[in-house]
Order: sequence, then C-alpha cells, then structure tokens
Amino acid sequence: MTIFENVITDRGSRYAVSGMPVDSPEAAKAAIKSLCRNKKFARATHNTWAVILPDGPLKNDDGEAGAGAVILRMLEREGLTGHLICVTRWFGGKHLGGDRFRHVAEAVRFYLAEAEPASE
Repeated sequence: MTIFENVITDRGSRYAVSGMPVDSPEAAKAAIKSLCRNKKFARATHNTWAVILPDGPLKNDDGEAGAGAVILRMLEREGLTGHLICVTRWFGGKHLGGDRFRHVAEAVRFYLAEAEPASE
C-alpha cells in the first residue's frame, strides 16, 4: 500500500491518504485491515475509503458521513477502477464543518498526482 502522511493539517486535524490496487470486496477490506495494523492508523478517528470494482462501487465513511461518497465521485471522474483510496483523519479537537470534505478531495487529488495509479 502506498501511504502519504501529513498531506493536510487544519485546526489540529491531520490527514493522510493511501491506496493500492484491489480486485474484490474481500481484497478491499483486507487492505484496510492491513493499514489498521499500523497502530497510528488504527488510532485514527476516521479511515474513509472507496473503490470501483467490476461488481460496482464500494465505500465506507467510517463515521465521517459523506466522505466515502466524495472519494467515490473522484474515482468515477478519473475513471479509476480496481484501485482503493483511503483518506485517514486524526481529529484535532475543532470541528471543520464543510471544510472536511474539501480536505478529503484535496487528499485524493494529492494521491492521484503523486501515486499516478492506473486502472486495473
């Protein structure tokens, strides 16, 4: 899994973004489970993710309502299939309101630019 840490910081909240190719719902869930074996990511407030597979899209908000949909829309716009992207947030104590969605989108853009993933 490719991981970029501390890509965004705002009012104490920190964001990381990670991803990897997956080919099934089981592989997607195993990838997130593997990421969360890292204690730092296991302690994160949210690990939101999405992937487009041949059987359809999958997403998980992990308590950050709507964040998985933001990631999914960006994957659809890019036409990127078979590649899971996870945006991790460590809550900094101050609510970010709608800015949190902007940060999720910014983290995904960062991943797409830096990792240059290709569709499966």
